[in-house]
Amino acid sequence: MDLKTYLAEHFPNLILKPPLFYAWDVSIRFELGNPLMFRLNKEHYMEQVYYRSLELFQALHDQEDEVLFITQAYFADKSKNKVKKLNLYRKYIKKKEPIRALRHEILPHFDCEPDGLPDPNPKKNMYRYWTRCRVGDLKYSQFIKAICNHDVGMKPMIYHRVYFINISKKTIFHIYDDRGCDVISPSREGLTDIYKEFNDWILEYDRERMNNVFLR
Repeated sequence: MDLKTYLAEHFPNLILKPPLFYAWDVSIRFELGNPLMFRLNKEHYMEQVYYRSLELFQALHDQEDEVLFITQAYFADKSKNKVKKLNLYRKYIKKKEPIRALRHEILPHFDCEPDGLPDPNPKKNMYRYWTRCRVGDLKYSQFIKAICNHDVGMKPMIYHRVYFINISKKTIFHIYDDRGCDVISPSREGLTDIYKEFNDWILEYDRERMNNVFLR
């Protein structure tokens, strides 16, 4: 499965970078962690973040679903032939075949996130890695926790942007940090169930925008 071909067919003109929620019409933004809770009790805050992120992932992904497991990372001053495969694929994929099939490419001049701080030595090239596997081949529970740990300084942590494209269900799942995650689909039907089931977790700030999509 070629990543660019899949995106062009099901998510035309989508640039795979945050915030996905504002880049795609049929999208949901869920709140994983309440910042007020973080200041009161960091441990309870992270328990909620882990619980919600795993519940949402499992609601969107069945064990037999095929997914494209994508990471995007910035590295300075490296040419393509010197870029090594990210160790996280070996750590979080149970089978060898998807690791052997791991692909990567350089996306030159791919801008950093718009809310990022200015970098005196900007990393202009982004490196994208991806492979195809079944959800059941992933150690997704440990992996998702490591993604959520990044901005709160807890270990294990993953620094890279991570996207799960569910080929079987035609959804994209992205945890942008411990505060929340975005889910998008080509059709309302693809997200209607999760919109209803986890409606209490929808980020209030953008609720009206989502209601206009799913309640019309």
